Amino acid sequence: MKGLAAGIGVVFLSPILIAGTGMMLASSADAVQSRGSFSSCLSDIDSDKVTEQVTKILDGASGKDVHVEGLDLPAEQVPNAQTIVAAGLSLDVPKKGQIIALATAMQESRLRNLAYGDRDSLGLFQQRPSQGWGSAEQIRDPTYASEQFYKHLLKVSGWQQMTVTQAAQAVQKSGLPDAYAQWEKLATALQGAIAKSFPGGGAADGKDTDQDKQSTTTGCAPGQDGSGFGRIPEGSVPKGYSIPKDADPKARKAITWAMQQLGTLYQWGGSCTNSHGPDPMGRCDCSSLMQQAYAHAGITLTRTTYTQVNEGKAISPAHLKPGDLIFSRGTAARPEHVGMYMGESLVVEAPRTTKPVRITPIKDWTILAARRVL
Repeated sequence: MKGLAAGIGVVFLSPILIAGTGMMLASSADAVQSRGSFSSCLSDIDSDKVTEQVTKILDGASGKDVHVEGLDLPAEQVPNAQTIVAAGLSLDVPKKGQIIALATAMQESRLRNLAYGDRDSLGLFQQRPSQGWGSAEQIRDPTYASEQFYKHLLKVSGWQQMTVTQAAQAVQKSGLPDAYAQWEKLATALQGAIAKSFPGGGAADGKDTDQDKQSTTTGCAPGQDGSGFGRIPEGSVPKGYSIPKDADPKARKAITWAMQQLGTLYQWGGSCTNSHGPDPMGRCDCSSLMQQAYAHAGITLTRTTYTQVNEGKAISPAHLKPGDLIFSRGTAARPEHVGMYMGESLVVEAPRTTKPVRITPIKDWTILAARRVL
């Protein structure tokens, strides 16, 4: 009855909340969740167990066979959590900021990319187009939503000295400002488990050192993230690079063929069957470059990024080998870009319209998923 009364109270108070410009606005999750939800069952999280189960999901296990305490839909929630952590790493946000973001998304959406919410609230963080967070389409993009949360958080003076709840509330301005605290321990466990899946992401035992704050997208040290090659002119091979001697022979063939397309312009929907020819549709987009490179090595891949993310077997981005496919933009389940790891912390890719096939350092990538197709 208390829950029903609370729900009725929210319904009848809504006009007051809308009219009162000085009052905080509740998100959809706030409106339906009591501030004590799950606080007791999440007070004794087994971090090691969470890490074990989350790692299984990241390695491609079915959510049906995995139980993560505090997550009822881990197959959906863990990839969203991974996107949040990846976005934090790409923006050099310290560990604490990533934990704050995860705790916020748990409270606001239960780590689900919702297409609905209180008033016009949407997405992982229940951000509102009418409040300047972006368009509805942008907010439904988990990477965009995560980056926006971090950008707002980093503008909060002294956020690193605040509690998780205080920092989250400073960004969200929730009607239930104490609700974020219940997710802190699970958020900490998730961040630790996911960060370890990125190259160097678990460095410094997860502590916010000065080195952590200056970390690159992948968390690798300079020289281990491709930065040692310096600026790489588009369409060129960086001086000193050679395909690693221990690379799989088929990976070597695929990398060699992909490198032969360097400097040719990107063409969305292009087949990559004649990238140097006069027909634009013979040029490469990101996924056709991968498909044709492996075709010349005797390996058949599907055509699109959305399907290639299911090819071969899932691997940790921390253990890449030459020839592995890496995915970014969008979400881990539905990424929008793919490249091929070349070894030596470099990636060959067909980036986007107006840009040529090129080699980039892995530090420039926010890796959402990685697949080994050999």
